[in-house]
Amino acid sequence: MRIYGPNGTTLGSSAGNAKRSSSTGFSLPEATTAAETRSAAPPKAAGNIDALLALQGVEDPTERRKRSVQRGRGALDVLDDLKLGLLSGNFDASTVNRLRAAAANLKSSSGDPGLDAVLSEIELRVEVELAKAGQF
Repeated sequence: MRIYGPNGTTLGSSAGNAKRSSSTGFSLPEATTAAETRSAAPPKAAGNIDALLALQGVEDPTERRKRSVQRGRGALDVLDDLKLGLLSGNFDASTVNRLRAAAANLKSSSGDPGLDAVLSEIELRVEVELAKAGQF
């Protein structure tokens, strides 16, 4: 604990800042610094909730591309599972259902023309396999 002056701690102003008068009456020290100026206006609102929701709905092109690549890889994995099941003689109806779900996911655009072309070829192959299985 630190003690300042004879009466203990000071309350924020030093003894040097107080004006001394020759009279014996009590007087308060005058403020030598200007008061902080603050804005009288309230802070600006960020906008209404519709604008915030609209901003959240804007997709980043790289994220959309990543999701499209994942959907394409997922469809290729299901096609590979179907191929392995047909070669081993274990034709599974759940694989066909997964293939149908993968075909539905490939319909959305990625925004990249090259990637969209590859995804459309994968989609065509999925539809051919579904037609072969009699499920399309």
